[in-house]
Amino acid sequence: MSTTASDPLAALGTLPGVVDAVDSVRKAVDRVYGHRVMRRRSNEVTAEAALRGARGSAALSGADWNLEEVRRRTDFSGEGEAHVIGAALRLTAEAGQLLSIWRQSPLRVLARLHLVAAGGAAPEGTVGRPRLAGEPVDEPLIEAPLPDAEEVAGRLEGLSGLILSGTAAPALVTAAVVHGELLALRPFGSYNGLVARTAERIVLIGSGLDPKSICPAEVGHAEQGRVAYVAAFEGYLSGTPEGMAAWIAHCGRAVELGVRESTAVCEALQRGAA
Repeated sequence: MSTTASDPLAALGTLPGVVDAVDSVRKAVDRVYGHRVMRRRSNEVTAEAALRGARGSAALSGADWNLEEVRRRTDFSGEGEAHVIGAALRLTAEAGQLLSIWRQSPLRVLARLHLVAAGGAAPEGTVGRPRLAGEPVDEPLIEAPLPDAEEVAGRLEGLSGLILSGTAAPALVTAAVVHGELLALRPFGSYNGLVARTAERIVLIGSGLDPKSICPAEVGHAEQGRVAYVAAFEGYLSGTPEGMAAWIAHCGRAVELGVRESTAVCEALQRGAA
C-alpha cells in the first residue's frame, strides 16, 4: 500500500498548487524566525501575534474592532461583539497550553476550546459537547447546510483518528483540514468559527512549523476578507481535488500574511517604536 493511500492527509499534500503553497509558507516562516529581533525579544512578538490573531478571528465572527480598541479594552464581560472579542482572546491564550492534550485527545481539546469561548454565554448544558439532534447552531459567517448530529459525531471521531494516527502531511495541510472540517461540521451550538481557527493555530504550533506562535493565520484570514474566506471554504466543502487545493492554498496565504504582520512587529521593535 502506498503512503498516500494509507495517509489521506499526505495525499492532499501532493495536489497541484498545494506543494507550492507549502513551500512558500515554509520559506516565509523561516524568514521571520531568522529575524534578529527573534533572538532577544521573541516573547514580545508572540504576545503581539496573539493579540492580532485574536482580533482577526473575532473580525471573521462579526466583531471587527480596531486593534487599538482591543488593546485598550479590559472588560469583555458584555454580550454581543464584546463577548466575541473576549472569547477570541481567551482562546488564543489557551491554545499553547493544550498541545500535549491535543496529541492524546483532540476531542477533549475541542470541548475545552468551546467551554473557554462560551464563557457562560451559551445555554446551560450545551457547553463543551457536540450538539445533539435538533439543537440550533449560531454561526454568523458560515451558511452551508448543517450535518446532522450523528454525522457530526462520526466525522469528529474520524478527524480525531487521523490526528492520533499521525501523518506525513505538511503542517499546513493538516491545519487546513482541521480548520475546514470543523467549519463544515459546526459541532457546537456557538463559536464554531473561533474554535476552528484556534484548532488551526494549535496544529501549526504543535507541528513545529510555528513553535513560538508568531505567524497568526487568523490575521491573514481576516485580511483576505470574509467573502474570500467563505469562497475558499466552499472549495473544501466540494471535496474535489481542486476545491481542497484552493482551501489549503487560501490557508497558506493566511499564514504568509500572518508572517508579514509579525515581520512588521519585529521591524517596529527593532526601531524601538513598538
